[in-house]
Amino acid sequence: MNPGEIIFNGQLLAAIPIALLAGLVSFASPCVLPLVPGYLGYVGGMSNGARSKATPARSRVLLGATLFVLGFSLVFVLIGAFAGTVGAFVVRWEDIITRVLGVVVIVMGLVFIGQFSFLQRTVKSNFRPATGLAGAPLLGIVFAVGWTPCLGPTLIAINALSFESGSTGRGAILALFYCVGLGIPFILVAAGLNWVTGSVAFLKRHIRAINIGGGILLVIIGVLMVTGAWGIFMSKLGVVISGFVPAI
Repeated sequence: MNPGEIIFNGQLLAAIPIALLAGLVSFASPCVLPLVPGYLGYVGGMSNGARSKATPARSRVLLGATLFVLGFSLVFVLIGAFAGTVGAFVVRWEDIITRVLGVVVIVMGLVFIGQFSFLQRTVKSNFRPATGLAGAPLLGIVFAVGWTPCLGPTLIAINALSFESGSTGRGAILALFYCVGLGIPFILVAAGLNWVTGSVAFLKRHIRAINIGGGILLVIIGVLMVTGAWGIFMSKLGVVISGFVPAI
């Protein structure tokens, strides 16, 4: 399959908005949103909330946030590519595996709503990369590894879609768009835009409602996967979308 066929596959294009939304929901989760100022301070060269030197320039914080996003994107894209690769090898059992993954997605949706809280934990690491630009990508990698259990509900849903795609390339692309949804808010906050600051404050005030909404969405997707309706829906939607995409 050439790159054009991978990118302009109708089912993939239908799944990309879901991946973006999952990333945005992850950013608004309790294990990410409250820690955003700390992450930006760290990659900007401040340690333990104290300014080690003069307040870093906005451009420096923006560059640090971008490197941080690239760090965790590397990990998540590799995981998505791996999920797609495994799916390609077990395509003959795709139906039953999709239904099993649907059950997992339902459970993860309930976790996101607030049930089974023991499943939503972070893995503490003693490794602390240097503050500033040099340590920003490493901090992103540490974030991806340590916060994967906490991000599990949305991340598992995206990897389930990557697995179902049965393609390394499609799995990587879905994970990439998940990272775009998760990473762009970090960069916008680092840019210091006033409307973004207001939006973050709004998310903090309504974080519980966002979690419930995101959890319900995951449960719906899981139910569709268990019943087999998800594959039918994605196939039909993919055909519709393909009709609007130029032939490659």
